[in-house]
Amino acid sequence: MTAWILVGGRLVCTAALLALPRPDLVVAADGGARHADVLGVRVDAWVGDFDSSDGVELDAPREVHPAAKDETDAELAVRDALARGARELVFVGAFGGRFDHTAALLLGGVRLARERGLGVTLTSGDEWAWPLLPGAGLRVDVPAGVTLSVVACSDLRGLTLSGVRWPLDRADVPLGSGWTVSNEAQGGPVTATLQEGWALVTALYGEIPSA
Repeated sequence: MTAWILVGGRLVCTAALLALPRPDLVVAADGGARHADVLGVRVDAWVGDFDSSDGVELDAPREVHPAAKDETDAELAVRDALARGARELVFVGAFGGRFDHTAALLLGGVRLARERGLGVTLTSGDEWAWPLLPGAGLRVDVPAGVTLSVVACSDLRGLTLSGVRWPLDRADVPLGSGWTVSNEAQGGPVTATLQEGWALVTALYGEIPSA
């Protein structure tokens, strides 16, 4: 089951976003509910402390939590989606909000893939990310010219990358290295494999508008 988690960052209705398969389940995290109309989806559950939902009107069941809590609204939404049986998570509106929330969301996506074996995609339409883990190769189809990066979230060993202008063959990449940033997709599938460590593969479709 695929769940979309609507979160409160930027959303750009690119062709890539509109081409996503429709979800089986939609859970909105607080202010992320504002994306539902643009996406044309029905929200099955709306969760959070509702401190960023002013002016948002949505006909969906609410799960209200206190502002003083140990989980972000996005984490609460993930918990709800998993309880309903989701195994694939697509975070929509993932980029362009507060940096701390974005960073936690990206690293949390890696953790969900590592610890729970979930499929995870993070997108704002113009910007995308997918966790890359050992033994779980990644294949994404992106147009030629799209900026493609591998962000090392730990020291990496044995990174192989193809379908890009500067391919790699079993490269070792240190944590936070800029070596694997700003590659370029050649059109068609981009494939990545890794022997040790964990990373995020990111794709940037054109210029990012201001948040």
